[in-house]
Amino acid sequence: MLKRLLIPTRIRLEYLRHNTATATATVAAPPHVPVLCDTAIDYLKESPGRTFFDMTFGAGGHTRRLLEALPDAKVYALDRDPVAHQLAQELSETAEYKGRIVPLLGKFSDIPRLFDEQSLAKHSIDGILFDFGCSSMQFDEAARGFSISHDGPLDMRMDGGRSGGLSAADVVAKADEGDLVKILRIYGEEKAAKKIARAIVDARNASIKIETTRQLANIVEDALDSGPRKDKLKRPAHSATKTFQALRIFVNNELNEINYGMLLANEMLRLHGRLVTITFHSLEDTIVKRHIAGNVIAGAANPLPLKYSSHGLVDDPEMLQSLRENNWRQLHKHVIVPDPAEVSRNSRSRSAKLRAAVKISGLPEFYEESKE
Repeated sequence: MLKRLLIPTRIRLEYLRHNTATATATVAAPPHVPVLCDTAIDYLKESPGRTFFDMTFGAGGHTRRLLEALPDAKVYALDRDPVAHQLAQELSETAEYKGRIVPLLGKFSDIPRLFDEQSLAKHSIDGILFDFGCSSMQFDEAARGFSISHDGPLDMRMDGGRSGGLSAADVVAKADEGDLVKILRIYGEEKAAKKIARAIVDARNASIKIETTRQLANIVEDALDSGPRKDKLKRPAHSATKTFQALRIFVNNELNEINYGMLLANEMLRLHGRLVTITFHSLEDTIVKRHIAGNVIAGAANPLPLKYSSHGLVDDPEMLQSLRENNWRQLHKHVIVPDPAEVSRNSRSRSAKLRAAVKISGLPEFYEESKE
């Protein structure tokens, strides 16, 4: 296997370094189609007021549609991605959206700070939208390192490294074999986790630096050598798809951020405020279901990322224990999925699941009062 790994045409040692100018370039109209948009807006329109939080602004498709549906609405547009943040800034300066979009740069775990900076009171938001996962913009831009089909630096940090932290290349280079197996198995639900982790370690032992998406994809492909794969929806999938998913979720600490974001949603929303979530795989959806059912995980959703870098998440078991009562009422009986017409228009919507809920009870204090 090592001989195959060393073939120059399969593993390129040179790589394109991440160009930070990407985050400051002018943002053109993004090739992004918002998923389950009409359904999400229909639920949010019934919120008790007109102040909303788009927790995952991305290309802004859901926010635009919400503002079109509610001309008197105001949306706080949060995203950790500097490119998405710039797009929100540009939209907020147009005549159509001026004063109606407030761009915010940060992760879910930055919300207490951002609330303080914006002088927002807890329990003051009428509707919250989460559209989890990566946007089309991130997958389609080779320099971001998310894509298997486009070669680029193996980065995968949603904020482009703005706040530091480990890149996917760092994880592949530093994580021991046992933790690589856990990452692939937990976050990618990869059955061949041991085989792939062994191939990565073998490459490292052969002094191969895995620094590009193509290098990693080729290593996984060579390790499995099992022909074309199919995903859960029976679609053709690259053999490295689950590996890339696992590293992306791990690098961005996504499960812990989602867990914390759902906790914060309780504190942000006023009584009878609306919550809408759109998930794209079972790991995300499981966390959402637990919160809506009042079955909150006591602690981080998964502690493994915290071993390699400090993400600054609040981990307060006493607070989490207090949230075990059911604070939500789901607004539909069964999970909502795209209809065949939407799937035909946008293949990336196939795995989407939408859940909508209304906040039905108050919660204990969480934010510290500002001393200023």
